Amino acid sequence: MFIFNSSIGKKFIQSISGAFLVIFLLLHGTINFFSVIDSFTGKYGLVAADEKLFSAGDGLFKLGCDFMSTGFISIMVPILALGFLIHIIYGCWLSWQNVKARGGWKRYEVASKANADSWSAKNMLVLGIIILGFICFHLTHFWAKMQLPEMFGVGNYENNPYLLLNVTFGKWWVLVLYIIWFAAVGLHLVHGFWSMFQTVGWSGQTWFKRLKVIGVIVACIIVLLFVATAVNAFIQANFIA
Repeated sequence: MFIFNSSIGKKFIQSISGAFLVIFLLLHGTINFFSVIDSFTGKYGLVAADEKLFSAGDGLFKLGCDFMSTGFISIMVPILALGFLIHIIYGCWLSWQNVKARGGWKRYEVASKANADSWSAKNMLVLGIIILGFICFHLTHFWAKMQLPEMFGVGNYENNPYLLLNVTFGKWWVLVLYIIWFAAVGLHLVHGFWSMFQTVGWSGQTWFKRLKVIGVIVACIIVLLFVATAVNAFIQANFIA
């Protein structure tokens, strides 16, 4: 088929799946950031320590987690996550195909419109591999302790996301690894955002520079949402809880 065999078709698949990545990260990051808001309203520690308050749903982060468990969201999240994984895995495969087609290893080549001077643009494959590796690391901390036991009955189910945040980010070295991961995601998004619009033909001469700026803003927002959540959980676990 044209969409799978042509370079334009392959880039189109990457663009659409990349849109899933952006939506998934914005949704996920916003829900996680609710835990930071809870810490300022005095509900983070109370809800994490008091099972009655937790069960009553007191706390934005708990309410956000409950919202993520609703029927419609339960269907949409796996779809978004699948688009996320397709984007990364397919991107790695495309990059490898490009390397073989050129007869050797070269850095990721971009169109002249990108000026080929962006570090993230030249290293999308490296960033993709880092992100994919850390996804596996991340799943062992949260998905394996919440969704996996609930959906498939495998492992021990952890019902309190506040405690899970504390246990995960309470270790300084885990926090550092996650921040490195968040930075890699941000660098990937800086290039990927405007490239997505360029591929589908939504970036004219006027909008190209604007999309690059918007891409940086979106990437920074996503990274800050996740970093704030992780750092706040580290503080809660080690200095407040």
